[in-house]
Amino acid sequence: MAVTLEQAQRVGYTLLKGLLRFGFMVANNLVAIPSYILYLIILQPVRLLDNKRFWYIEGVLFKWLLAMVASWGWWAGYTVVEWGDDVKVVSEDEAMMLVNHQATGDVCTLMMCLQDKGTVVRQMMWLMDHIFKYTNFGIVSLIHGDFFIRQGKAHRDQQLVLLKEHLDKHYRSRDRKWIVLFPEGGFLRKRRETSQAFAKKNNLPFLTHVTLPRLGATQVILKSLVAQQENGIPAGGDAMVAESKSKGLQWVIDTTIAYPNAEPIDIQTWILGYRRPTVTHVHYRIFPIKDVPAEPEALTDWLYQRFIEKEDLLSHFYKTGIKHSQIRVEKLSII
Repeated sequence: MAVTLEQAQRVGYTLLKGLLRFGFMVANNLVAIPSYILYLIILQPVRLLDNKRFWYIEGVLFKWLLAMVASWGWWAGYTVVEWGDDVKVVSEDEAMMLVNHQATGDVCTLMMCLQDKGTVVRQMMWLMDHIFKYTNFGIVSLIHGDFFIRQGKAHRDQQLVLLKEHLDKHYRSRDRKWIVLFPEGGFLRKRRETSQAFAKKNNLPFLTHVTLPRLGATQVILKSLVAQQENGIPAGGDAMVAESKSKGLQWVIDTTIAYPNAEPIDIQTWILGYRRPTVTHVHYRIFPIKDVPAEPEALTDWLYQRFIEKEDLLSHFYKTGIKHSQIRVEKLSII
C-alpha cells in the first residue's frame, strides 16, 4: 500500500516532535534532578538540627519534580478525569491507595492527578517495581524514601521483611501520609495469564481487565501503619470530613485507572508524546480502615472483592465509555 503525502507528513511531524520532546526532557532532567540532589546536600545541617523541617523542604522539591513529569503528559494532550469519592477530604490523614497496574504510565498518571490534593504528593511514599529504580527518576525516589519491590517467588518473603523494616525506619520519621501500592504485583499484560490460571484452579472469578491481587505487601502495610486497636476497633473516624486526632492509617483509597479502549500509556509515550491526545479516567472509592479486615483470610476476600469490582467497573467503561458513577470530581487540564 502506497504511503500518501499526508501520511508521510504526519509521520515526519511525529518523529520531529518526539525528538524535540526527548531533547527537552533530557534538558529538564539534567537541570532539575542534580539541583534537587545539590539542594539536599547543602541542607544536611538542617536535617541534623530540625529533621522535620528538612523533610518538609524535600517534600516541596519532590512535588515540583513530580509536577515537571506531569507537565510532560499535559503538554502532549494527556489529561485526566477523576470520578467517585473526593479524596481531597482525606488528604491530611494517613491513607493507603490500592491501584490497578497496567503500564509504566500509571505512575505518571497518578503524579498528574494528585498534584492538587494538598500536601499528599510531598508526603507520600510509593511502592514500585524495582525497574523504576533504574529510570531517570530512580535516584530521586531513593532519596525521597520510596520502596522498590523485586517480583518473583524467589524474592517474595525477603521483600516483605525489607518492606516492614523500610516502613518502620522511614514512614513516620519522614512524616509520610499516603502510601501508594499496586497489589497485583506487576503489569496486567505480564500477570493476566498466570492470574487466570490461578483463578481457574481455585474456583475464583475469571478476570480480564485486572488480575487477582496479592496479599503480602497490603498485610505488611496494615500491620505496620494501622494504629493500635481501641475496644476492638482500629483508631480512626467514621466521617471523612472530620479532622482525625488519632495516629495511624485511617483510610484505604481504592483507585481504578481506565484508559480509552483499554490501551494503557507507557512511560515512553508519556515522554515522546507520539500518541494522540488521550483522556485517562481515574475512579476513587474511600473505605474507613475499620471496614478493612485484619485477618489474612478475610483480608484476602476483601481485596479480591475490590478487584472484582474493578473488573466490573472497567468492563462497563470499555463498553460504554462512562463510569458507573456519573458524578465527576473534576477534569485536570493544567498542572
